Amino acid sequence: MVHPKQLESVRKHSENHRSEKIGWLRAAVLGANDGIISTSSLLVGVASASTSRHQILLSGIAALTAGALSMAAGEYVSVSSQADTENADLAKEKIELENDPEHELEELTQIYVGRGLKKELAHEVATQLMKHDMLGAHARDELGIFSHLQARPFQAAVASALAFSAGAILPVLIVIFLPDKYSLEATIPVVSIIALFGMGLWSSHAGGAKLWKGSLRIVSWGAMAMVLSYFVGKIFGVTVN
Repeated sequence: MVHPKQLESVRKHSENHRSEKIGWLRAAVLGANDGIISTSSLLVGVASASTSRHQILLSGIAALTAGALSMAAGEYVSVSSQADTENADLAKEKIELENDPEHELEELTQIYVGRGLKKELAHEVATQLMKHDMLGAHARDELGIFSHLQARPFQAAVASALAFSAGAILPVLIVIFLPDKYSLEATIPVVSIIALFGMGLWSSHAGGAKLWKGSLRIVSWGAMAMVLSYFVGKIFGVTVN
């Protein structure tokens, strides 16, 4: 009988692995970061060109819509390519297992020997794992494909689109609700930098990285983009993206 403390230890061990978040976390951080920086930079550049509030708002809405769709499409295509590669490797491995299982058993055995197991133990482990899940064992240990890390194009596309929209809506809301007596050129960058800093803290915490390092990295790139967009708008008096 398994002791309750052992069960609790297993439960704790099976939870909170940060690598399981890598798919949606990467897409979410990339999308939100791009949404805030690109839309804020665009609106700062447009505002510095002395464009009317109505035109600035239209620019922001267009940037949000186009950006969200672009992020979704780009993420879907790129992750689909990764999924196609994984599926092709799995299909090839399945054929090899059907045609020459003994060779595949030896191949898996040598992998475990290379990781430090004695030959006899490595052979026994490989045999037991292949009896349990032949393709799964080779997918993990030969191809490096894990079920919880496999490419999921639709999930990545939706996460990117929603994250971009969540980031891009912030500067758009500033344009809508900020009283005319306040400067959009100053307010949008300040609020956006604060949002980027908060997002950096959150993403660093979720990914297990140092909080300040991740935040400063995001903020520095965002600030640079907005400053450059501001001066482009001032110098050329045109809408920039």
